[in-house]
Amino acid sequence: MPPINLHLFSTPGRNDISDIVEVSRPYLEGKDEPVVAYLPLASLYAERWFGQSEEAFKGLARLQMVSTELMHQREIEDVLRDASLVYIPGGNTFLLNHRLHISGAALYLKKKIQAGLPLVGFSAGAIVCGPNILTSKDMNTVGTSFFDGLNVTPFNFSPHYPLDSYGQSVKDEWLSDYHFFHDNPVIMLTDGAYVSMEGKKTTLVRGEAYILRKDQEKEKLEEGKLIVL
Repeated sequence: MPPINLHLFSTPGRNDISDIVEVSRPYLEGKDEPVVAYLPLASLYAERWFGQSEEAFKGLARLQMVSTELMHQREIEDVLRDASLVYIPGGNTFLLNHRLHISGAALYLKKKIQAGLPLVGFSAGAIVCGPNILTSKDMNTVGTSFFDGLNVTPFNFSPHYPLDSYGQSVKDEWLSDYHFFHDNPVIMLTDGAYVSMEGKKTTLVRGEAYILRKDQEKEKLEEGKLIVL
C-alpha cells in the first residue's frame, strides 16, 4: 500500500498560495490532465477564492471544487477517486469537519488518504487531519457535534501559534488543558511553518514549530528532523 502523504501548513504562502502550489507540483507534473480535488469546506464564501486558486494552479492541474451542499456523496467520491491530489484550505475548522461528516465524505476521504492520495492543507486543513479538532481556536458557530478528525496522523495541530518576546504563547496554558483529557501530542505551527508526513515519518520541513506532549514541557522542533510521539 502506498504511504500516507500529508503536507500541512499554518499559512499557504506570502499573500498567495505559492507554498501550496509548489509542494503539489511533483504529484501533478507529467500526468495527463491531472485534477486537484479542492475542498474549501471551511469557508462560507468559498466562491470568492476559487478564481485565485484556479489561477495559481493554471497550467499545472484543473481544480474540481467540492460542495457538500450541492453535491451528493457519490459525486464527491467520484471527484476524490479521479484526483491526483486533495487540497483543503483554511477557514472554520468546525464548519469544515461538520460538512465532511454530514455529507458522508469523511470516511471515504480518509480511506483515499490512507491508500496514498496526497493531501495538502493549511490551517483548518491541517487541523482536520488529526485524531480530533479540539485544538482549533475557531468558534463552533455551526453547532457541530462532530469532533473526530480524519485521524490520518497521530498529532493534533495548532496553527498560527503566536510567540511573545520571551518565547511563550498565550496558547500554552490553553493547549495544556487538552492533555487533561487526551494523550496524543500537539504540534504548534507558527505562520510559515510546514510539516510533512510520509508513511509514519513526520518532519518539520521549514519554519518554527513546537510540540507539546502530555506531562512534558513544550519542545522546539528542529528543521529536517523526524518528529516522534
